[in-house]
This record gives sequence, structure tokens and C-alpha cells, in this order.
Amino acid sequence: MNTTPGHGTWRVERVGVAGRTGVFDLTVEDGVIRAVDAVAGEPTGGTVLPGLVDLHTHLREPGGEEAETLASGAVAAAAGGFTDVFAMANTSPVTDTVARVREVRRRARGLGVRVHPVAAATAGLAGEAIVDVAALAAAGVTVFSDDGKCVNDDNLVLELLTAMARYGTAFAQHAQSAAIVRDGVVNAPVAAGLGVPGWPGAGEEAVIGRDLALAAATGGRLHICHVSTAGSVALVRAAKREGLSVTAEVTPHHLMLTDTQAAERGPALKVNPPLRSATDVAAVRAALRDGTIDVVATDHAPHPARTKTCSWLSAAFGLTSLETALPVVAEVFADPATGAVDWTAVARVMSTAPAAIGRIAHLAGRPVAVGEPATFCVVRPQAWRAEPATWLSRSANSPFHGRDFAHRVTLTVLEGRPTHGSLTPDPPTPMSPPRRSSPLAEPPSSPR
Repeated sequence: MNTTPGHGTWRVERVGVAGRTGVFDLTVEDGVIRAVDAVAGEPTGGTVLPGLVDLHTHLREPGGEEAETLASGAVAAAAGGFTDVFAMANTSPVTDTVARVREVRRRARGLGVRVHPVAAATAGLAGEAIVDVAALAAAGVTVFSDDGKCVNDDNLVLELLTAMARYGTAFAQHAQSAAIVRDGVVNAPVAAGLGVPGWPGAGEEAVIGRDLALAAATGGRLHICHVSTAGSVALVRAAKREGLSVTAEVTPHHLMLTDTQAAERGPALKVNPPLRSATDVAAVRAALRDGTIDVVATDHAPHPARTKTCSWLSAAFGLTSLETALPVVAEVFADPATGAVDWTAVARVMSTAPAAIGRIAHLAGRPVAVGEPATFCVVRPQAWRAEPATWLSRSANSPFHGRDFAHRVTLTVLEGRPTHGSLTPDPPTPMSPPRRSSPLAEPPSSPR
């Protein structure tokens, strides 16, 4: 039988499957999983997960192509095991109309991932008037967000959540109180030592508390972006106990890195919200494991190198994360005694749950089962070190330079079509590597 993906009938052999016990051979034919046959022995071929879904990606196009394009972002996403990404609206022009949503879809057609445009919550991200939710929802938009900016106005959030309830869509809030955070650039406890303004956790928690109250009043679906503090976790946990329609995400960098490391490494780790204390990291990890936080979302925010190598005050907020998200999450769900990874939990927080929140569960987050589309990734235990030369994104502002990982995606398949890697255990290679842009142009005017 052919073992080359994308050519007639082919097979992935001797693999584990997330959510199942045992070792299997998967047979793929015409883009569909035709057989999942149990075999004896060890899963020497790795583990198969449903294609990963990222609810929170900044792909920069149109307007910020120096940092990333839809094509280069798709290659990076596929290398990370992603088959579906939700593209945030802070492009130039802003994705705030049906025509602009359709233009993003047109540009993304035929790429190695399915790109789902997130519409802005307010016109032009200006925080003054909400977008035409009815028209955008009718055009297939399922998530609305001004991410990179907080919708601070109480009445606007009330209006948005009322519309979310009416149309079955979700409002994804970047929780950052302008009055509390002001010009903060790093977690408040370490700010004084750096001589820069602090970004206190209360600035996140105050907005979440208000938005949860408005979600309770309206029944609107609230999704909280990049939860970063123990206080925020407590608010979300209490809201879920009360039955509120709220979901939450955490980023790989907030699961792994602290404000102390940010202080040591400088503006290369400047991100919004900032890296927090070790106590906060422990809290968001525990919340992800117990289901208080529903998903891991990358908040992949590419920037040209020169915008990350300046002062704390002038450096850009944001980190890239598409290519390293899965090994980070695998580490969070690894048994500390044995190193065994709970791949069912990884699949839940990186595929099934984000697909459900984004209302694409008919396409993505599907079980690896007979009759389902062959949309999955294969991850192997493989030691590798993240280095600048390894990145496929057009930008290299990863927080994980020099970090050693224990797992790596070696194959990504979208509806039977390989978008990254191979069936061999050799280091994976992209199907179409992107060209890095020149550092001479002015950086895009994106907030993160």
C-alpha cells in the first residue's frame, strides 16, 4: 500500500490515537479515514491528534505583510499541527465589514490551513460603535473581537453581548482596563526594578468582572482572551459554577514563562498581557487542567526584529507561538513522574474545545475515526531545540529561543492533503517555505 500522503490510498502505521487506547494503522483514501485497525506492539509512528484549532492568531495581512502574510502564517501553523486558525481583525484595513471578511477568505483560499476571519467588535477598532453584527453573522462570522485593544465602554459591551445572544456568536474580550493599566508594559511587581510603568493584574481582573456581570444580564457568549492571573482564574471559575456562558483561553507563553524571566531577557518578552508571577503561572496551568480555562490559543503576534530589540517603552507587544504551542501544551499535560502525555487532554484544549467555541465543530476537532475527513496531525517524541533558523513564520520573535522540547509535529494533513512533514521520523520540512521580508520597511501599525 502507498505510504505517501496525498496519493490515492495511503496509511499511517503503528500510531497511538488521542482518545483511544492501543496502537493502530490508519488508512486514508480520497481524503477520508477509511480504516482504523488495531495492531500489536508499541506506537512507533507517534500519536495522531485531530487537526489543531487556534482561536487567536494575528496573520497581519492585509497591511502588515512585513511581519507575516496569510501564506507564511499558514506554513507556520501547519508546522505546528494546526489545520484551522481564527485570524484577528487588527489588520489594515480592519476586518470590520462583510466585504473585508470576504476579502480575507479570498486571499486565504487554497492555503494549508483554513482561515476563519474574526470580525472586529467595534468599527475600526475605535471603541465607539459596534459593527453590523447581524450582517457579519449572516456572512458566517462566529467570533467578534477588538483584540489588541479592550472594549472599555460599559454600554458597548452590553450592546455587544446582547447581539451575541441574539445571533449565537461570541465576543472575545482583550481584558485591559485603560484606567488601571495606562501605559504599563510589564507586570507590576517587576516594573519598579526596570524603571518602567507597571501593568497590574487588576487591570485584567476588573474588566473580566464587569464583563461577566454583563454576560449574566444578557445571556451573551463571552470568551476571555489570554487569561494571565490567578485572580482572573478565580473569576472565571466562579462564573462557570453559576452557569454563565463564558469560555476562556490561555497562551503557551503564559503557561510557561514568568515576569522574572521577562525582566532578565528584556523587551524580547514584552507581551500583552505581560508575563506574570510564578504563582499566576501555576494557577493558569491548574485551571487548564481542571477545565476552568477551556482552550490554549497561541495569540501568535509576529513583529519585525527591530521592533523587539529596542527599549521596553518602544518595543512592540507580542510573541510568535504557532510552531511551538503543541510541545508546550504536551509538557503541561505530561505526568511528572513518568513523562507520559495525556494526549486526550491536549486534543481537547487544542482542537475539540476551540472548534466548538468557534462554531466550526462540523469541520474541525473531529474524532480520528472511520468516515471522518483525514484532518489530523502526527506528533512524535523527538528532542529538538528551538532556534531562530527553525522558524517558518516570517517573523522570529518567539519567546522560546534556545528552549529544548520533547515532542514535535511531523505530519499535518488537511482533508487528506499533506500540509507539513512526512511519515518518516526525520525532521519535518514545510511544503512551501515562506520568504522572510526585508527589515528595511516601516513596521505595520498593529498594536500587537
